[in-house]
Amino acid sequence: FQVESRAQINMLPRLRPREFYDLVIQVAIVRPGPIQGNMVHPYLRRRSGAEAVSYPAPAPEHGPADELRAVLGKTKGVPLFQEQAMQLAMVAAKFSDVEANQLRRAMATFRNVGTIGRFESLMVERMVARGYARDFAQNSFEQIKGFGSYGFPESHAASFAKLVYISSWIKCHHPAI
Repeated sequence: FQVESRAQINMLPRLRPREFYDLVIQVAIVRPGPIQGNMVHPYLRRRSGAEAVSYPAPAPEHGPADELRAVLGKTKGVPLFQEQAMQLAMVAAKFSDVEANQLRRAMATFRNVGTIGRFESLMVERMVARGYARDFAQNSFEQIKGFGSYGFPESHAASFAKLVYISSWIKCHHPAI
């Protein structure tokens, strides 16, 4: 059921899952958060090789050039999971544990409608102060804001992907069942 919606079916030939983790991404990418956060097309372009995978860096005096690779490496530099959004804020904007937890709560709009905006200036200005380009910082926040419209944690997507894999295998090898 996780990949049987019209949007999921339309995404399958574009994503072309080849391994289990591709199914995890498939489950997570067709959600309002990644769609509204403009994460889908950049991911697909990077996956297909039409766009280079890049990891913007802080100024040399503020941290290593590859600090975002550990956060966004598995998803080609595009945050697709909720925990990546929080890690991005913690690594690039140096959010504290408390601030990151507040951000997580604000992303859950069903409980805190409209509170994500109070983190925009904090995140963007901290990233800029560390040497990140303002447009990258602003875009990162917009992506995080998209998670307020429903995005998945990686573990949730992985659990559903396992069900997709098992169901597909059974359907392929035992269609009568």
